[in-house]
Amino acid sequence: MQIGEFHELVIVKEVDFGVYLASERGEILLPTKYLPEEVKIGKTINVFLYKDSEDRLIATTLQPYGKLNDFVALEVRDSAPHGAYMDWGLEKDLLVPTKEQPQPYRIGEIHVVRICLDYKTDRLIGVGKINAFLDNDYTRLEEGQEVEILVYGETELGFSAVVDQEYSGLLYKNEVFQPVRIGDKLRGYVKKLREDGKIDLRLGQVGVEAIDINGEKILKLLKNNDGFIGLHDKSSPEEIILKTKMSKKAFKKAIGGLYKQQLIEIKENGIELK
Repeated sequence: MQIGEFHELVIVKEVDFGVYLASERGEILLPTKYLPEEVKIGKTINVFLYKDSEDRLIATTLQPYGKLNDFVALEVRDSAPHGAYMDWGLEKDLLVPTKEQPQPYRIGEIHVVRICLDYKTDRLIGVGKINAFLDNDYTRLEEGQEVEILVYGETELGFSAVVDQEYSGLLYKNEVFQPVRIGDKLRGYVKKLREDGKIDLRLGQVGVEAIDINGEKILKLLKNNDGFIGLHDKSSPEEIILKTKMSKKAFKKAIGGLYKQQLIEIKENGIELK
């Protein structure tokens, strides 16, 4: 039985300050403030196990922002010489030791960390040096596949991201047409699987599928603007990005597809719903 995980445990004892649950580690306290409405001996409860501020194994029905071995984006709530304390949805904050921070964490900042078990102390900690945990064997992925993206860093080229909680990927800045920040969780697509084990990512699909998705965005914009948008293939890239959050190339492909489907008319001053 591992701390940092959810477990189905049975109530074996009621006391004034909560109930005790049977486990492989002995009886574990579930304090009164975490109790569901119906409590009785023999009832099974789904709880999360961690150690409280007094280093006691404790159960809670609260939902932390992540469990053991998850990559999560957390806010720094407090800091001390030995580490930073991150808000992860429980009363006791998650400690990221100073030696596990790639750079000093400051109060109010958002950082992506991996929730780990410190085997020396049997406590959960956060580790900000996450690259060591990212797998470069992406044989289960394929180009064009939809994936979950968790942005954890920014470089001159673009935004570094955890892909599907397993891999490392990069969103190129010149292909991103919306605000992106550290800690953002997004849906994206595998653009290219590189030989160095890294993954090039896109927020939009490529090819015919992209035309369909971007076409839907344009149709929605048209419907929300009385059936007309003052954009066309000669509009500036900046104006198109501002109004549609897509590149001029993607916009032209999309309106071309909508025109072929006879869903829009392309006029000198813009596009219009048929």
